[in-house]
Amino acid sequence: MKKTLPILLSSLVLSTSLFANDNLAKGLNVVITSKDAQTQMMGMVLSMMTLKQKKEVNMTLCSDAGDLAVKGIESPILKPQDKSPKMMLQALIKQGAKVEVCPLYLPNTSKDESVLLEGISVAKPAEVAKKLLDKDYQNLSY
Repeated sequence: MKKTLPILLSSLVLSTSLFANDNLAKGLNVVITSKDAQTQMMGMVLSMMTLKQKKEVNMTLCSDAGDLAVKGIESPILKPQDKSPKMMLQALIKQGAKVEVCPLYLPNTSKDESVLLEGISVAKPAEVAKKLLDKDYQNLSY
């Protein structure tokens, strides 16, 4: 029994360090469709935390969340950051996040690419699908 305990403890330490390194994801794929500002903000906050960990963020805005990508459409200021989801979105772009709108958003809101904020483009479904299926990325949907 005395010999078994150190062996078990050693195995536990080694397996714990292996699991700790198991999540070496390249980054995060975030799909936001919600109109709710708090829900949008949570996606923005987690994306910012991901960038701060030197990981990539790929964000696709669809449906009502596509409004965040449009010049002149404001979003509410939320506590505790005293920022809006749109302000956080612009900060994410400056920090290197790739942000796109769903290809259905513009034609179904009678808008074109000229209304999009700088740094935001229209997503290509095949590329989004490829990223979502890439096991090197974690996927979040709001």
